[in-house]
Amino acid sequence: MRLFTAIDIPTDVKEQILTLLNRLRPLAKISWSPVENLHITIKFIGEWPEPRLDEMKRALTAVPPLPAFDIEVRGLGWFPNPRHPRVFWVGVAGGQPLQALAQATEQAVAGLGVPVEQRPYSPHLTLARIKDSVPLESLRSSVSQAEAKSLGTFRPPAFYLYLSAGGKYTKLAEFPLN
Repeated sequence: MRLFTAIDIPTDVKEQILTLLNRLRPLAKISWSPVENLHITIKFIGEWPEPRLDEMKRALTAVPPLPAFDIEVRGLGWFPNPRHPRVFWVGVAGGQPLQALAQATEQAVAGLGVPVEQRPYSPHLTLARIKDSVPLESLRSSVSQAEAKSLGTFRPPAFYLYLSAGGKYTKLAEFPLN
């Protein structure tokens, strides 16, 4: 089983993202993410044995509740950099509470032997993946005009444990945030 934890994006924010993507998709032939799959990954767990699924759920239940916090979706960018991008993303601002959730989740699953992520937590929504060298000038130009626009703010009620299989994500458990 390939697992990860994530926060869902509410419908109204997804609609704003879809409006943006409808403008951007014709500008570059890259692998655009389906809007229905967008989520804020908290922790990528990776391969996990199905017989130990309940153990994983118990560990995640131990993540302490947080005070309510808001997440804003805004800003566009490229990983690893704009010159040689592999990922096109929209930013996620959740401040210290989102960072605390990521750290607490990391600690909870590390106790089960899940490797600790060495890179700093960088929340984002992957809008597209770029596998081949393709012309991106039109997309870059449009991005610079839209990058400061907010696509919405929301207060997440929970985070979820997901199964990833064949490009499809299935919720396995819910963990309330407050």
